[in-house]
Amino acid sequence: MRREWLRKSVVTGRGGLFFLCFMIFFGTLGPMAWAVVSPYGNNAPSSFADLADQVKDSVVNISTTQVIKGHPLQPFLNPDSPFREFFGDDFFKRFFGDVPQGKMKTHSLGSGVVIDEEGLILTNNHVVDKADEIKIKLQNGKEYDAKVVGRDSKTDLALIKVKPDEDFPKAAPLGNSDALRVGDWVMAVGNPFGLGHTVTVGIISAKGRIIGAGPYDDFLQTDAAINPGNSGGPLFNMRGEVVGINTAIVARGQGIGFAIPINMAKELLPQLKSGKVIRGWLGVMIQDITPELAESFGLKESKGVLISDVIEDSPADKAGLETGDIVVEFNGEPVENAHQLSRKVASTRPETTVKIGILRDGSRKTIQLRLGTMPEEGVSEPPSVEKTSWGMSVQNLTEELASRFGWDVSERGVIITEVEPGSPAAEARLRPGDLIKEVNRKKIQNLRDYNQALKKGKKKRSLLLLIKRGDHTFYVVLQAQEE
Repeated sequence: MRREWLRKSVVTGRGGLFFLCFMIFFGTLGPMAWAVVSPYGNNAPSSFADLADQVKDSVVNISTTQVIKGHPLQPFLNPDSPFREFFGDDFFKRFFGDVPQGKMKTHSLGSGVVIDEEGLILTNNHVVDKADEIKIKLQNGKEYDAKVVGRDSKTDLALIKVKPDEDFPKAAPLGNSDALRVGDWVMAVGNPFGLGHTVTVGIISAKGRIIGAGPYDDFLQTDAAINPGNSGGPLFNMRGEVVGINTAIVARGQGIGFAIPINMAKELLPQLKSGKVIRGWLGVMIQDITPELAESFGLKESKGVLISDVIEDSPADKAGLETGDIVVEFNGEPVENAHQLSRKVASTRPETTVKIGILRDGSRKTIQLRLGTMPEEGVSEPPSVEKTSWGMSVQNLTEELASRFGWDVSERGVIITEVEPGSPAAEARLRPGDLIKEVNRKKIQNLRDYNQALKKGKKKRSLLLLIKRGDHTFYVVLQAQEE
């Protein structure tokens, strides 16, 4: 019956006309028709095989070995081990005695890309960090021993080197990651889960991503599949140029991977080759400008970077930068946020003379200074600033309070001794021991100064405080509660 219906439909009626059109369109014009309805359009490559073949030899698999000291029964002795909780420590001591610590080997996998035919390979720092032994494996199966030449934990980049021979592959060309556009095709090649050379493709999903991996985050986001083991491997453009170093993924997401732009790596390569990375240093604590801070400082928009502290004897201190200055330009380029300023300063070589454009009390100034060298331990960022309101008690800093909260008795200001539970101050994480250094831009030496400043600002619905906590200072705006 179904065949009879089909025969009649083909010969007569609308069904026949539709069926004939369907067969003509997707039969004789099939390839063209599918190109029209393809979600990728006519710009999609028909195949990535030629590109994969072009770049495969420059990508290497990396395996590392780390020797660590450990107890043979360590899995059973961990604090959260159910065995330890059930049997107790005496059980293990009774039956096994005091077992001496032994040495255990741990292994990890990653990827890298050859950037120099002299044997230099670029990868992630976390791939080779603390490794006692590093081996790389080529596409043809040949293995080499490698050693670290230079590494940088802040950008998670590392340079390793092998002794090349006649079989060592040619270097992959380094492209220009700044020229990438969101939507451009890219190819990731690496060693996911130790499976060996694996090729995945996708597009650039976003640029300039900050994911909290380090102080200089500026990641490319891609939907090309990246998995554990891909770390350190290259992200190629369609010309076979390296435009990124695959670094991180969102574990609970799909199609969300991140790569370090190759331009960032190119900036660091000379220093990585020398074995040591040094960065420019300004010597200030900085924070982004919130709408509340912008209003308090009389700014029309929340752009620029607020200096919340100046480190003594730093380049900024010697040049005359002050707490409360707002940085709006660095070497003639506009500065919109703290992350951007940090990257600009860090990427400038020490001893370079730069011009800092600032706003001070509503007036525009330009300060010229010579950058220093960032201390190896780095400079920590100030604690986060939260919107708060009143709900705290303050006192003069006595010897007793200084001893109690760990302050030097020579410090000036008033100390917060109590924060009302459940108050906006508590929710904003202001806490006992915080030192108030300024109220509405007026320096505070004692309770008298503090009360006078409060009196002058009593008609305002907000209060601008400069808080010192430990070695850090930061501004916070307190908002009055609604009655």
